[in-house]
Amino acid sequence: MLIEEIMIRDVITLSPENSVKDALQVMRDKKIRHLPIVSKSGEVVGIVTDRDMKEAVPSVFADNVDHNVYAIPLSDVMTKNPILGHPMDFVEESAVTFYDNQIGSLPIVSNNKLVGIITETDLLYKYIELTGAHQPGSQIEVRVPDVPGILFEVSKVFHEQKTNVLSVLVYPDKEKKASKILVLRIKTMNPLNVIAGLKDSGFDVLWPNVPGIDI
Repeated sequence: MLIEEIMIRDVITLSPENSVKDALQVMRDKKIRHLPIVSKSGEVVGIVTDRDMKEAVPSVFADNVDHNVYAIPLSDVMTKNPILGHPMDFVEESAVTFYDNQIGSLPIVSNNKLVGIITETDLLYKYIELTGAHQPGSQIEVRVPDVPGILFEVSKVFHEQKTNVLSVLVYPDKEKKASKILVLRIKTMNPLNVIAGLKDSGFDVLWPNVPGIDI
């Protein structure tokens, strides 16, 4: 999946000449936490976050509050040269960028112009969508040999049981290097027949696996 499929296109921005007061007002009114700072030519020159605002603005409990801070231009408080993304970047690669750099948002640029933005919340929701976790269903974990065609063999069981698969995730098996762990979310609230079919086909069902109950 590409970034252009999930990015927010109607991006709210400010300029370096805008003030801290302007940023606070926009963030409060629009209920956002990240503001790309854009030059007159449309290039992203910085980004301001709610954390930047908290660091710039004194606490209301401070003894001596300097109200001049609200007039400070954003060029003085913004993060300059922020990490940028491109609409044709893959969502998975962007998630790694978020993790490696510990950032909360990623302005999306094409031809040096801002065309969108994604946030960590956008990525989290997309992950929920991709895994089908927001839909009613059941989760099954299966240990399978790490060989070509094994996913096709597993899918035969779901075909026989007339059960739709919402998502499949593949993880390395920490206990057996020659195996993989398949985490499947299926569109049924009662997975007992599917689990029985997997076991009859020789697959090792790791979850659900209730002690004392032979499914």
